[in-house]
Amino acid sequence: MAEKRYYRISEVSRITGVEPHVLRYWEKEFRQIRPRRIKNQRLYTKKDLEIIKEIKRLVHIEGFTISGAKKRLEGQESNSSPLSQIKRDLLELYNFLAEGR
Repeated sequence: MAEKRYYRISEVSRITGVEPHVLRYWEKEFRQIRPRRIKNQRLYTKKDLEIIKEIKRLVHIEGFTISGAKKRLEGQESNSSPLSQIKRDLLELYNFLAEGR
C-alpha cells in the first residue's frame, strides 16, 4: 500500500498523539509546520508529521519550553544549510592555517 501524501488533522493527531488544538497552536508558534489548506481543511505532509514528532519530543520528553524548542529547531535548520557547512569549513581551514604560523 502506498504512503499517503497528505494527512488530515485528525489523522495527524492519532499518529502523533498530539491533540488537534495543540497542533493548531503549534502551527502559529512554529514556522516549520505549514499544512496546506484546501476548503478550510488542513492537510499535513510527511515532513510536517516528522517536525510535529520532534516538537513533541522536545517539549514533552526533554522538557523544552516552546521558545526553547523553536530555537532548537531553528538551530537544526541552520546547521544543515549549505551556507552553514561552508562557514564551518572556512573556520576549520582558518584554524588549520593559524596553527601553521
